[in-house]
Amino acid sequence: MKKNDLLNKWLWKWHVIAGLISAPFVIILAITGFIYLLKADYEIPRQKHIKQVEVKGSSINFQEQLEIANKKAIKKPNAMVIPQYKNQATEFVSGKFGRKTTLYVNPYQGNVSGEIVPKNTLMYKIRKIHGELLLGKWGTKIVELIASWMVVLIITGLYVWWPSRDWSLKGFFIPRINQGKQILFRDLHVIFSFWISGLLLLTLAGGFPWTDVFGANFKWLQEVTNTGYPATWQGRGFKSSVTGAAPLSLDAMVIKAKALQLEGKVSIELPQGKEGVYSVSNELFSNLSAQKKLHFDQYSGKLIHENTWKDVGILMRGRMWVMAFHQGQFGAWNWWLMLFTAFALCMASISAIISYIKRKRKGSWSIPKVPKKFNVGYGIITVLIILSIVFPLFGISLILISIVEFFRKRKVALSLS
Repeated sequence: MKKNDLLNKWLWKWHVIAGLISAPFVIILAITGFIYLLKADYEIPRQKHIKQVEVKGSSINFQEQLEIANKKAIKKPNAMVIPQYKNQATEFVSGKFGRKTTLYVNPYQGNVSGEIVPKNTLMYKIRKIHGELLLGKWGTKIVELIASWMVVLIITGLYVWWPSRDWSLKGFFIPRINQGKQILFRDLHVIFSFWISGLLLLTLAGGFPWTDVFGANFKWLQEVTNTGYPATWQGRGFKSSVTGAAPLSLDAMVIKAKALQLEGKVSIELPQGKEGVYSVSNELFSNLSAQKKLHFDQYSGKLIHENTWKDVGILMRGRMWVMAFHQGQFGAWNWWLMLFTAFALCMASISAIISYIKRKRKGSWSIPKVPKKFNVGYGIITVLIILSIVFPLFGISLILISIVEFFRKRKVALSLS
């Protein structure tokens, strides 16, 4: 591939500048992402005494268990997860997302085996570091800005590194170990980066929906294009329960839910108010297309409305896919792939910093020089505009950089005149 030498130098300059600013944050994101992938391995043994119970005699019915949960939970439960095994405590869920808590009832002894408040766990704190650097809304925006620049780093890095002559297949796999430490760490940086570049773009795509600015814009796009969850999935847009003599018991609803033979983790959302409905859904990240949401009249038990994955809009389906991929939820292959990506990203960032330090001249930032005769073409400007629209925080940072660069050049020009 023949490359424009001036463009190559210009892209290299901004790749180095962006890399120096981003690298410390990228290392934090890679390490915390790696640790968070170990969430299940860390929590399962520590929560075993809460989630698993000894099978002794017959179990009490689910309605009685709900009454126990209503009395003992921090907040009244709004859903119950149907146990899949006899030695499993019954899980009652209160709240959603960051405010979610789960209480577990021992169905044999009729007592609470424990309650888990996610925000009090170590892994919740790791996730908070990963998503917002423990800095709240400002931290979320910093992470979003770094993630936006990571897209630019991947694109510019691939262009700058891609060989224009003297191709060597070995260079894609093996670093040069006999040409000094600077070359060694540079090669380690580009080899790790090259092999995870596609994976990293997918991983970033899975992280952006959680961000403030991009995430809000994406949700808006879903709404205006009607490509998100249908209103009926959320329990809106159909007739509510017709008030009857007595509501259906939770046990009767469990029988109906089991008869559906849904795959994965099956939950029953409890009716809210006299006209509320029972909503049955399943969670199965390894096969998103198997997910369903069914709503039942709380008195007659009649099916009011059913949604399948086909009813979910294309943008939401894509969003859920990349988010599940980001968290390694498609199975062992996906988990190991994300673990490797996090490790390789960390190694690529560390080796880049070491390579820069080895290359850096004393008393200078050693930023690559670009000849004054170089002008950014319309093609590059178009790409930057598109990236700025897709990633608004990147666009804002680009404007600020342009202003600083303008005044820096003006100052130099005045000093020479």
